[in-house]
Amino acid sequence: MLRRRWTGPLLLATLLTVLAPLPAQAAEPPPAAAPAAATPSGAAAAATVPLPSLSATTTQVASGLRRPTALVAPDDGTGRLFITEKSGTVRVYHPDTGLAPTPLIDITSAVDESGNERGLLGIALPPDFAASQDLYLAYTALPDGAVTLARYRLDASRLEVLLSQEHAEYSNHNGGQLAFGPDGKLYWSIGDGGGSGDPFRAGQRLDTLLGKIVRIDVTRSCGTLPYCVPGDNPFVGTANARPEIWLYGLRNPWRFSFDQADGSLWIGDVGQGHWEEVDHLAPGQGGANLGWSCYEGLEKFEGGHCPPGEEYTKPVFTYSPYTGGCSVIGGHVYRGEKYAALVGGTYIATDYCSSTVWALRPDGRGGYDQAEIGKTPTQVTSIGTTADGEFYMVNDLPGGLHRVSFTREEPTCRVDRTVRSWGTGTTVDLTVTNTGDTPVNGWTLQFPLAFGQKIVSDWNTDLTQLSNVITATDAGHNATIPPGGSVTLGYLADHTGDASAPPRFTLNEDACAVGR
Repeated sequence: MLRRRWTGPLLLATLLTVLAPLPAQAAEPPPAAAPAAATPSGAAAAATVPLPSLSATTTQVASGLRRPTALVAPDDGTGRLFITEKSGTVRVYHPDTGLAPTPLIDITSAVDESGNERGLLGIALPPDFAASQDLYLAYTALPDGAVTLARYRLDASRLEVLLSQEHAEYSNHNGGQLAFGPDGKLYWSIGDGGGSGDPFRAGQRLDTLLGKIVRIDVTRSCGTLPYCVPGDNPFVGTANARPEIWLYGLRNPWRFSFDQADGSLWIGDVGQGHWEEVDHLAPGQGGANLGWSCYEGLEKFEGGHCPPGEEYTKPVFTYSPYTGGCSVIGGHVYRGEKYAALVGGTYIATDYCSSTVWALRPDGRGGYDQAEIGKTPTQVTSIGTTADGEFYMVNDLPGGLHRVSFTREEPTCRVDRTVRSWGTGTTVDLTVTNTGDTPVNGWTLQFPLAFGQKIVSDWNTDLTQLSNVITATDAGHNATIPPGGSVTLGYLADHTGDASAPPRFTLNEDACAVGR
C-alpha cells in the first residue's frame, strides 16, 4: 500500500505551510500553477471559520479489520460502508449493526498480497450501483503482481478483468485509487513501477500506464476492449502514447478524490524523501504533467527525468517528511451537512506516519489557506465518505474504522508571518500572540526549510538548525507573553544549494502550547 521510510522525530507542534515565490533566476521555468477551482455557491458554499480554529477528532466505531485499504458508501439508501482488506476481501459496516462477520466479496484467490504495498487496494461504485449491482476493484493480481482493474458483478459473484499493467519488478508504488468522476468516467491511479527514484522513467513516459491516472468509459465496450477510451482523452491519436492516460508525472498517487460541488480533482501523491504533495486540478484538466521525476514537490529532483519542452503543474501543498510524516493520505473535500458551517469546502488529508490532519482551502486569491487541525489514529490508509458526505477513516494496524468529527477550538497562540523572497533567499518576520487568558512562560517554534536552505541570521530568538529542521525558542527577555500580548522575531535564510528550489518554510501555529 504505502512506502515506509525513516521519518525522524514527530513534532509536538501544529504546522502550516507557507509558499514563497520561486527564485527569479531559477535555471529552468518553474512549474505552472494549477487553475483555481470554481467557488461553489448555495448550500455547498465554503465555511468561513479560519482553518487554525478547527479541530478534527475521531471515534472508533469498529475493529477487527485485517489491513483495510479503502472504503466507499453505496448511495442506495442502506447506510452501509464497503471496506476493502489487503488480502482480497470486502467487508460491510452499518452504524446500527456494526461490522458484518462474513465478507461481502472474496477475491483472495486472484490477489497477490505479497509485500507491504500489494493487495486489494481500491474500490469504486458506479452511479447506477443500486440497479446494476456492479462495482469496480483495483488490485495486484497473481501470479506476478500486475496492477489490475476489474468489474465485480455482485449478483453473480463474478470477476471480470478490464485492464492491467505489468508491475513485476518491484512490489511498491501500485497506486490503486478508483473513483467515478462527475463525467461518469472511471479514473484509476497507478504508481511509477516502484523501486526508488523512478528507475523506469515512467512518470514522464506516455507509452506506459505507470505513474499515471487513467480515464476510461466502463459503460461500453469497444472492439476487443471491455471498455472504451473517451474520445476527449488528451493523448488519443498521439503516436506511441497510451490513450487511456488522463494525467502523468505522478509517483504514487495512493489516494485522489473529486470535489462533489465543483468537480475539481484533488490528489495526494506520495513523495520520495524530501516532499509529500497535494495537487488540485480544475475540472477537465486532462493532459497535465505533475512533474515526477523531474520535480519532487516544488523542488528539482536530483537525477530525475526532465524531457525538454515540458510544462509542469505544481502542487498546491507540500510538506517535508522530516516533520514526522512519511506518506500523504489524500482525502476529500467536505460536502456533508453536519459540519458544513465549520469545514464546508475544506479538503482534509492526513499522513500514514505522523497522523497529522491537514486542512486546505482555496483562499479566493489564487492561493490556499493551510493548517494542521488534529491527529488521526495511527497508520490511516484511507479516508472515505458516507453517501451524505460525512467522513470515516480506516487504519492499517490494528485495523479499525473511525468516524471523523469537527469542532471549533481557538489556538492558545496565533502566529502571524510576513514572507519576502529575494533571489535565492527568504526573509521571514513572525509575531507570536497569546490569545489565551493566562500568561505564557516560554515558547518554541519548529519548522523545516527547503533542503539546502540555511539560516544566515536571526533576531529575538535562540535559533538552531539541524539538517533542514529549525528550532526557534524564546531569547529569555521575551519568554513571557501576557494575555493579548505579542512578541516579534524573525530570520533570514539563503539557499546555498540548488538555486531552482523555492524558498519556503513550515511553522508551528500554536507556539505557546509547546513552550508551557
